[in-house]
Amino acid sequence: MTTRITIDPQVCGGRPIVAGTRMRVSDVLDALADGVSVEELLADFPYIVREDVHACLAYAARAVDHTVVRAA
Repeated sequence: MTTRITIDPQVCGGRPIVAGTRMRVSDVLDALADGVSVEELLADFPYIVREDVHACLAYAARAVDHTVVRAA
């Protein structure tokens, strides 16, 4: 896991956040899903950088990747 994304039970209820901020990974993903561009996101939240946005996307990709088990 990247060090750009952290989980701390004392911050944001233990949800994954961009390290050193209170910006939740889910907030970044929701904004992107709503059509906000990376540039707009960075302008609105100057305490995150492009690599943080990429780390959020990578985190989400790993979170939804799972093994599919089929019964024989």
